[in-house]
Amino acid sequence: MKLLRYGAPGEEKPGLLDSEGVIRSLVGVIPDITGKTLSAEQLKELASVDPHTLPCIASTERLGPCVGGVSKVVGVAQNYSCFLAQAGLPDPKHPILFIKPPSSISGPDDDVVLASDSDKADWEVELGVVISKVAQSVSPEVAMDYVAGYCLLNDITERGRVARSGQFVDGKSADTFTPIGPWLVTKDEIPDHRNLGIYFDLNDHRYQSGNTSAMIFGIEFLISYISKLMTLMPGDILATGTPMGVGARSTPPRFLRAGDRIVASVDHLGTQKATVVTAH
Repeated sequence: MKLLRYGAPGEEKPGLLDSEGVIRSLVGVIPDITGKTLSAEQLKELASVDPHTLPCIASTERLGPCVGGVSKVVGVAQNYSCFLAQAGLPDPKHPILFIKPPSSISGPDDDVVLASDSDKADWEVELGVVISKVAQSVSPEVAMDYVAGYCLLNDITERGRVARSGQFVDGKSADTFTPIGPWLVTKDEIPDHRNLGIYFDLNDHRYQSGNTSAMIFGIEFLISYISKLMTLMPGDILATGTPMGVGARSTPPRFLRAGDRIVASVDHLGTQKATVVTAH
């Protein structure tokens, strides 16, 4: 299934995308797409619903974040061998982690809003992993049992702030810096999460063209490792890292600025189309 949320910011309603690409409303079927509705049992029940019996929603409706009520986004830095090779860095011995606040989450096509003093805002297109149930000290062998599905995620990063403070959180936490969606795709629809193309275009120029096969730490290991450090809650999202092609490593470096047009995509997970603006 491709689950989604549509409507005005803060007023999103649950829905799904049917096999013909039509948005269908799940209002009255489930209250929302959140951790409370992502258990294996709930997803199985949703899968039994005939989409053609659900009301159609206009394609012009805004799509919101595909998961609501997220308690945290756990990011994994420097998790692609090609990214590190481009940066001239060695592979890490352990995952390098950071937390993004829920307030940074936005819809897939919402504007990316930069502070007026932003000078090094960068993109990082990633495979997002959505947790289905409480995960504490999970072993890698059963880690996939805790996955509801996947989503496209863009980990926007203001690298100037990171450089000044030495902390990831300073450059990754701003509002609109974590667009997710358009859909949460349940794991049964993804034949191999280890072989998904990742792409990023800026003003019709392709900067990123990678594949999840280049991950250093795989999803099973990451869920196990992180769940031993903190409890992962239903609806939490893991941002699993980005391949080469970010703006900071381009020649010459290229950072986001007002008026830029973003197109980000991951195979089977849809596309984000956003415009960069400056905060007033």
